[in-house]
Amino acid sequence: QVQLVGSGGGLVQAGESLRLSCAASGRTFSGYAMGWFRQAPGKEREFVAGLSRSGESTYYTDSVKGRFTVSRDNAKNTVYLQMNSLKPEDTALYYCAARPTTMPGLVLSKDYEYRYWGQATQVTVSS
Repeated sequence: QVQLVGSGGGLVQAGESLRLSCAASGRTFSGYAMGWFRQAPGKEREFVAGLSRSGESTYYTDSVKGRFTVSRDNAKNTVYLQMNSLKPEDTALYYCAARPTTMPGLVLSKDYEYRYWGQATQVTVSS
């Protein structure tokens, strides 16, 4: 089992950047595929980015491609979401998620595929 603690959210202006972090407990962090999701007010939760346990494979939803970068530091048990050129439509609660896997290159994009979830961190982008 792993526990996830997200941080790094805040209020920024359009065009600025934020980096979200998700710290995981446990000794087997490198055995988890990781993902980021978000939920805007009045909307369903949506996939943002996914990362394989090896860190070599990534996948992004179209609306963030070229602006967001997901990465991980297995030595620090942490996954990051670097968000650049933020837009007001990026405003949402952001969640990190984890799924244990034996497949180094597996990237997951559906919320039901993840087993563990961190608490939300708020990102607000003003215009």
